[in-house]
Amino acid sequence: MLIRASGSIYGDELITATELNRQPGRVLDTAWERPVTITRNEQHFALLRRDRMTYMVKAATMSQVVFEAIDVAYRLRLGEQIDSAHSFGWLREFDSDELTEFITEVESAYRLVGEESEGWDKLDALIHEWHESAIAISSEALAAAFDDEVDEALLTKPISENTLESAEV
Repeated sequence: MLIRASGSIYGDELITATELNRQPGRVLDTAWERPVTITRNEQHFALLRRDRMTYMVKAATMSQVVFEAIDVAYRLRLGEQIDSAHSFGWLREFDSDELTEFITEVESAYRLVGEESEGWDKLDALIHEWHESAIAISSEALAAAFDDEVDEALLTKPISENTLESAEV
């Protein structure tokens, strides 16, 4: 995935600021196809489609998230203490086997990101689902609700109070 992304970054075309001033339409047409580097006085500027830049920013952001989540999961498996205030402190709710499952799922989803246009969103949703599971596991109210059998009662058939219905029977 990263190799493909970096290929598009370095497949750019070098254009001087003078060329940009003389042929702005051609430069924009080129930038639609691939990134363009505009040079001026030993300064370099990148010109590329916004959707490509959005993808690159999302890839960088999500890569950091994945790295941090997997790092915390491994550290927890090794018995390290992770503060609950840590952004992935919620992983403390899982045992070693569940952390292994988390790592496997996240790594698998990460490998598929480049093959699917919605790959980053799916990876983000996967981590979100694990986080929601941790919240459910740590919820005392939810645990009490699952353990509460005192108030359980079988449902009875509702009694109809409609007088027309009673008269027709």
